[in-house]
Amino acid sequence: MRVALTGGSSGIGAAVAARLKRDGHHVTAFDLTKPSENIDAWVELNLADAASIAAAAAKVSDQSFDVLINNAGLPPREGNGELVLQVNYFGLKAFMDLMLDQLPEGGVIVNTASRAGAMWRDNLEQIKGLMALGGGDGDGDGLADFIAAEEIDHVRAYNLSKEAVIVLTQVMTEDLLKRGLRINSVSPAAVSTGILDDFVSAFGERVGKAVARAGRAGNADEIADVICFLASSDSRWIKGQDIVIDGGISAFVTADTLNG
Repeated sequence: MRVALTGGSSGIGAAVAARLKRDGHHVTAFDLTKPSENIDAWVELNLADAASIAAAAAKVSDQSFDVLINNAGLPPREGNGELVLQVNYFGLKAFMDLMLDQLPEGGVIVNTASRAGAMWRDNLEQIKGLMALGGGDGDGDGLADFIAAEEIDHVRAYNLSKEAVIVLTQVMTEDLLKRGLRINSVSPAAVSTGILDDFVSAFGERVGKAVARAGRAGNADEIADVICFLASSDSRWIKGQDIVIDGGISAFVTADTLNG
């Protein structure tokens, strides 16, 4: 199986690459930094730069991939709201759109979203507004004005970016099925990687409380297992779904609501 993976140099992406190589698959990583192991090829990619996205896709235009895993993304940090939306949503979409012709019939796409996007149903109007930016090509034109008008800070930007990824995955499902392609997303929560502290800073004490109730944070290997399952034929009847991987945190919220 030939896999195109964005964000393969650290965290969940590195764990995905390791799992894929362990299982004998060919991995091409698209990232700003060249991964130190577990890849067969590396293509430089900056999801905040339209020219870089176009160049990266052009470099593999003569290649075919069985799987595209859109994993690269940024965490919420003070003042980076516009960049988060540009990378996590617009960059992801632009790269995916350019890579569709590299996926033959039977191909699979897996998008990394987040449990932070769990409220997408309540925010569909704002998500629709985000998706409508630009000249119809998803380039994010007008993003700064949108952020100002909607009063979006870095935390809301992150949540919105992941809500949009979940919705985009569902919106694309039927059209991709007509092309013989399958798409799903995964939504991890509180994963013990190098950016966990960013989420603790952004979301406050509720992260620590949720982790305590779950018993521990998740680890990247556990998320990679689910991503690789969705990339495989074992999940062939799972289409247009968002798979939450959170150690029970969503269940706790439901129980609290019913008992509150």
